[in-house]
Amino acid sequence: MDLVEALRTTGAVREFTDEPVPDEVLGRILDAARFAPSGGNRQGWRVVVLKDPEVRRRLREIYQDGWYDYLAIASAGMVAFAPLNDRAAESEAVARGAAEQRARGEGAAERGGLAENLERMPVVLVVLADLRALAAVDRDLERYTFAGGASIYPFAWSVLLAARAEGLAGVLTTMAVRHEDRVKELLAVPDELAVAGVLVLGHPARRPTRLGRRPVPEFTTVDRFDGPEFSAT
Repeated sequence: MDLVEALRTTGAVREFTDEPVPDEVLGRILDAARFAPSGGNRQGWRVVVLKDPEVRRRLREIYQDGWYDYLAIASAGMVAFAPLNDRAAESEAVARGAAEQRARGEGAAERGGLAENLERMPVVLVVLADLRALAAVDRDLERYTFAGGASIYPFAWSVLLAARAEGLAGVLTTMAVRHEDRVKELLAVPDELAVAGVLVLGHPARRPTRLGRRPVPEFTTVDRFDGPEFSAT
């Protein structure tokens, strides 16, 4: 597959057919993704492939606790868990709406989304980050830190691109990170590693044909943040 075509057609997919993904296909995907860039080429990622139905079920329960909080906050008109949110307003939204969101989701489990069907997904991967290997250069700034993720999330994106080349699709979700301590206990993850996200892969029930994205001039300026829009013409 042409690289540019892959970049333009690899959208987030959360619904899959029942067709299984053989281990040899997953092996090829991970083998290709391991060439992703990372700080110092330290490759500080680890991957746990979840096959045990009980482990998957328990991960789904952990995931749902964060997901229904997310929906409650979003329903209150906020970008859920945004670093600059009013935490009191978030807490109020969760207290007011999370139980309702849970009841709605669990009542439609069979036709629900990823949160209600996580254990049924063809491939479930938990991506971990070795905190000893991350050059988190913003570690000491008085704001939310994210630079260390530059050594982990390119690997996750490479998994999705490699899956696309195999005719599969998937999504990276970070919802389970909200209850990281429970995920680490479930998977026996040592203290020096952190949960970076969950990757779900499979044969897409429907493949996105048109991905809507903002045009380049809307997010690119010249010389300054408030500079003129970049134009290639």
